[in-house]
Amino acid sequence: MRIAIVTDAWSPQVNGVVRTLQAVRAELERMGHQVLVVSPDLYGSVPCPTYPEIRLAIAGSRSVGGRIAAFGAEAVHLATEGPLCLAARRWCVRHGRPFTTAYHTQFPEYIAKRTGLPAEWFWRYIRWFHAPAEAMLVSTPSIRRTLQAHGLTKVKPWGRGVDLSVFSPDAEPPAPFAELPRPIQLYVGRIAVEKNLDAFLSANHPGSKVLVGDGPARAELEQRFPDAHFLGALSGRALAGAYAGADVFVFPSKTDTFGLVIIEALACGTPVAGYPVSGPVDILTPETGAMRENLDDAIAEALTRDRRICAAYGRGFSWAASAHQFLDALAPAPPLALAG
Repeated sequence: MRIAIVTDAWSPQVNGVVRTLQAVRAELERMGHQVLVVSPDLYGSVPCPTYPEIRLAIAGSRSVGGRIAAFGAEAVHLATEGPLCLAARRWCVRHGRPFTTAYHTQFPEYIAKRTGLPAEWFWRYIRWFHAPAEAMLVSTPSIRRTLQAHGLTKVKPWGRGVDLSVFSPDAEPPAPFAELPRPIQLYVGRIAVEKNLDAFLSANHPGSKVLVGDGPARAELEQRFPDAHFLGALSGRALAGAYAGADVFVFPSKTDTFGLVIIEALACGTPVAGYPVSGPVDILTPETGAMRENLDDAIAEALTRDRRICAAYGRGFSWAASAHQFLDALAPAPPLALAG
């Protein structure tokens, strides 16, 4: 099948959306499918306000649709709700072209946190954007229930996976870990306000706090929390080593839809502490982590978990299974020969 994926999030961005799309594309191509990715690097772009590393593409529906038609796409998937996917949506609707969408990010809550405006204002946009889709792919049961409560009912499951050739307990920890007081409490992800990092950095559990990643809040948090260790962005086996070398992985976010980093940490044998919210409640078991309203309690409890059980559980998340779910949700149709 010829599959067109349109996304406003792509390399060089480093986040769960990009990594998911890249991993699933690789699996689809391994199965013999042909995949076109229409991404911001193909167009002129402007920096996203407050997120300058995220580029917003300047593209019309004729241009985006032309690429989809020229590729001969039999299925179209819109991965995000930004300007590039808006252009693709307009083209698909105009030409009666079926498409699927996905809900990767708690967009209304993120924007509400940054603007101080009511989240319901942004839910109106989410309902409008996804309404024409044949299916809306979601990663967890709790997010499915949230979307259904907001009137979005055409939802289908799309799980996540782990690259087990990279993420494993035998990955070598970063050299600085040897000098840090234990237990090492690790965070991996964007250094941004919506990730609730104040809660992690203000936690009172003894040991060392390590953050892997980058983002707009890094400079301010480094200044406010001088005892924390900011390692910047890591990838591949270096990232796996950070997971494997930590004593507990802390996931303080209350607005993520899944948390790919959770299952990567587990695959490296590291138990997870977090809040009882979407993401952790859908992934963690009593044997692999702890969820408490008090993050200190969650950290202390997670540190008692058996790392071998965590690693075995983490190995159960497969990108091949994720790709099959993605395929099952698609809405194939004969390719269009027009580019207008």
